[in-house]
Amino acid sequence: MANTTSAKKATRKIARRTAVNKARRSRVRSFVRKVEEALASGDQAAAAAALKAAQPELMRAATKGVLHANTASRKVSRLAQRVKALSA
Repeated sequence: MANTTSAKKATRKIARRTAVNKARRSRVRSFVRKVEEALASGDQAAAAAALKAAQPELMRAATKGVLHANTASRKVSRLAQRVKALSA
């Protein structure tokens, strides 16, 4: 258990950041899931709209340090590729 005042404060800060990061990660997963569901249903317009909404969320998570930048880019790229394949 934390003994010093600064260690106690650090614990509180970590708890706050963890909660924020958890919420952000959950939000990203929700947006990605909407794209996946639109792809599964075969609805090209809905998939494109969902991707357009998911892309900024993924990049924001990367900017905030929740996801690695390359991971976010890879996810966007692969989703975009699948949306494009659906229209062909």
